[in-house]
Amino acid sequence: MTITQDAPRSTSSSKPARTPAPNRQTNEFFELARRVKEAGLMERGAESYIGRGVVLLLGFTAAAALLVLLGDSLWQLAVAVLFGILFTQTAFVSHDAAHQQVFSNGRKNEWLSLLVGDLGVGMSYSWWVRKHGKHHANPNVIGKDGDIAAGILAFIPEDAASRTGIAAWFAKRQGWFFFPILLFFGFVLHGQAVLAVVRGTKVKRRGVEASFLALRLIGYPALILWLLGPVLGAAFLVVQIAVFGVYMGASFAPNHKGMPLIPKDAEVDFLSRQVLTSRNIAGGRPMGWAMGGLNYQIEHHLFPRMASPKLYKVRPLVREFCAERGITYTETGLFESYGIVIRYLNRVGLGYADPMECPITSQFRTTTKVM
Repeated sequence: MTITQDAPRSTSSSKPARTPAPNRQTNEFFELARRVKEAGLMERGAESYIGRGVVLLLGFTAAAALLVLLGDSLWQLAVAVLFGILFTQTAFVSHDAAHQQVFSNGRKNEWLSLLVGDLGVGMSYSWWVRKHGKHHANPNVIGKDGDIAAGILAFIPEDAASRTGIAAWFAKRQGWFFFPILLFFGFVLHGQAVLAVVRGTKVKRRGVEASFLALRLIGYPALILWLLGPVLGAAFLVVQIAVFGVYMGASFAPNHKGMPLIPKDAEVDFLSRQVLTSRNIAGGRPMGWAMGGLNYQIEHHLFPRMASPKLYKVRPLVREFCAERGITYTETGLFESYGIVIRYLNRVGLGYADPMECPITSQFRTTTKVM
C-alpha cells in the first residue's frame, strides 16, 4: 500500500538535514507535509476568514431587522430558520478557532472560540476541545472515539447486538430515525455545554464560560419571548434550535459514519488512520461554504490546524499523494453520503458483523496486519 520515502531534506544549507523518521509510514506523512508546506498552505491568517465574517455579520443584521419588523407574524418561523443557519455557520468558525486555524496566536484563537462558541452559539469551548480532540486523535477507533460510543444510536455491531426489547427493535431501524433524531441535537449540544461547565473537572476559564453561556442560553431566549410573546416566541426557539441541530448533525455525520472501524488495539499509522476513516463530500468551494470546510474531511484530519478556507487548495496534493501510494481516498456526493450513513446504521442494528460495503474495508484490514 505504501512506498518507502527518503526523509525530507532541509531547504536551508545552514541547517542540518532532518533526522530520518523511525519508520516508513511516518516518513510518508513527512513527505506529504513537506509538499503542502512548500505550496505555502500551512500559514495561518485571519484574513482568510474576513469574507465569512462579513457575510455572517450581514446575515445576523438582516435577521435581527426582520425579527423586529415582522412583529407578531408566522413569518417569524422563517426568520427562526435563518437564525438556525447563521448559528451553525458561527459554530463552524468556533470549530476552526478551537483548532487554532484562524490566528497564529493560540490565545487569540481560544478567545475567539469562547466568544463565538459560548457567547454566540451556546456551545462550550472546553467541552468541544476535549471531545473533539479525542476524536481527531483516534477517528473511528473503537473504545477511544467518543463519536461512535454507544448512545441512542449504535455505531458498533457489538453495541447493537447487546440491546433487547424496544431498544433492539429501534436499533434495527435506527438509520431511518437518524435525521429525525437530529431535530433534538441542538438541545443536546446546549445541554452538554452547561454540564461541561458545571460538572467538568478541567475547565480552564469556568467563570468566563459560565457567564457567556448564561448570557446566550438565558438572555437570547428571554429576548425572543419578550419580542414575540410566549407562544410564538417558544415556537421560534424550537424551530431555530431544531434547524441548528439538523444542520450541525448533517454537516458532521457524513465525515466518518459508515467508514471502517478500527479495533482498539490495532496499530495503524497516522496517515492511514486519518485517510481511511474519513470521507470527503464533493461539491467544491460552494459545498465548502455550506459545510464550513468539513466537506474536506480528509485534509482537515491530516492538517487540523490548516485554515478551512485553504483546504480546497491542498485537496489535489493529498489525492495525488494517496494515488501514488495506493491509499484509498473516499469522496462522495452529499446525498449519497447520507444514504451510506442510513444503510450503515441499519446494517449495524440488524447485526451484520461487517456493516461496511466498500473497497476500503479490505485495504484497512491489510493495513492493520502489516503495521
